[in-house]
Amino acid sequence: MTADTKEILSNCLYFTANSLSRVVTRMAEEAFRPTGLSPSHVFLLMLANENPGIGPKEMSDYLQLAPSTVTRFVDTLVNKGYLERKADGKNIGLFPTLEGLALQPDITKAWQSFHQKYCEILGSEEGDNLAVSLDQAAQKLENAGYRLACKCSKS
Repeated sequence: MTADTKEILSNCLYFTANSLSRVVTRMAEEAFRPTGLSPSHVFLLMLANENPGIGPKEMSDYLQLAPSTVTRFVDTLVNKGYLERKADGKNIGLFPTLEGLALQPDITKAWQSFHQKYCEILGSEEGDNLAVSLDQAAQKLENAGYRLACKCSKS
């Protein structure tokens, strides 16, 4: 690889964001492994634990995931006995089961471990600032018309 190519890749948001995503995903998977769930499943369960009755649409918005992805994650958590769906007319609410609530201390411990690990490497201030900066950049891009979750329109 030439120096020019290396410079192009290291200064390209697409490649650097994907590279960061792969590294952070590996770290998160390692940290959350003791819960028996993927990081995405953990965050979905955490939202349900904190917001009993939350709807799948709200969940999609919070997690910035396509509704079909949230449905798959919810199906997994229902099958594992951590969540249940309850209908209220046309609305569906997601409620943690006792098993789902019992997993919360392990989730909290895993989240703290993950946060501590990247702060040890990056420094606390830099790690926290990076998370805030990435969130702000994602919001700006989304506000400019680039959606993070698939919100397909009929043509």
